[in-house]
Amino acid sequence: MRRWRAENSLLRFLSMSVTHLIESPTKADGAELWRIARDSAKLDLNSPYAYMLWCRDFAETSVVAREDGRAVGFVIAYRRPGEPEAALVWQVAVDASQRGKGLAGALLDALYTRLTAQGVRYLETTITPDNEASIRLFTSFAKRWNATVETSVLFGGDEFPEAGHLAEELYRIGPLSVRKDPGE
Repeated sequence: MRRWRAENSLLRFLSMSVTHLIESPTKADGAELWRIARDSAKLDLNSPYAYMLWCRDFAETSVVAREDGRAVGFVIAYRRPGEPEAALVWQVAVDASQRGKGLAGALLDALYTRLTAQGVRYLETTITPDNEASIRLFTSFAKRWNATVETSVLFGGDEFPEAGHLAEELYRIGPLSVRKDPGE
């Protein structure tokens, strides 16, 4: 069971006797988010500059987890301009030292608790068919939120400029309802 404690509009996720502070990232977090993404060896790595811009321009639709002041996980997302009721999760990553503690799910729950209060009703993300960990993460999110999951191919593998890229399947989860407590 997840335990949450609200403190000064910040969320603390308590798991396995470790406390993580979950909050919006700042511009200064960009380099650490890049490091976490790079070290995951699973994500498509963007430039360090992109992560720094993301932390500046999309901080309200993203979250970072901290342990002892150090970034140890993140979710970066954005509201779709043509559909403001949907927010697309671009990347989720957790530092190797923090894996297996439920932190990725806690980050998603904290972010979408905030976003649903602002009118977001759908989580969207893309996942390649071979990424079983991400498929489990997002289907588990849908179960916790009592929401349906619809999948379709957003970009076929042949649409990418490099050979061998797998299709990116769109996962659309919702409708999502406002929650008072991310642990509900």
